[in-house]
Amino acid sequence: MSNATGQVASTSEPIRITAPLDEKVARKLRAGDAVLLSGTLITGRDAAHKRMTDLIKAGQALPFEISGQVIYYVGPTPAPPGRPIGAAGPTTSYRMDAYAPLLMAHGLRGMIGKGARSDEVKKAMIEWG
Repeated sequence: MSNATGQVASTSEPIRITAPLDEKVARKLRAGDAVLLSGTLITGRDAAHKRMTDLIKAGQALPFEISGQVIYYVGPTPAPPGRPIGAAGPTTSYRMDAYAPLLMAHGLRGMIGKGARSDEVKKAMIEWG
């Protein structure tokens, strides 16, 4: 079985990891690995990424510790009548590509979304783990 990059995906048991992620753990992961992730995830889309990078560029602290964190690029839907929340699914990752390298340089360790990533983001993943 191959993954989206054409590499052979792992057929072994899923790798269990907990956020926040240690760099050693993150660097052992490979494209196509099945992962069971537990712990706290941060959610956000492009507007949240812009705010985070604006704060970093201004020398201000983020409202949470980003080191080792995993962010889920989530696109929520309105809550149906009588429900507290609607569905929340992954949104397109490339919309965050302008912001991801700076966030990774400040400790962001994982990203969950859909679609391809830019060469700049791929290089940042290699550099920052």
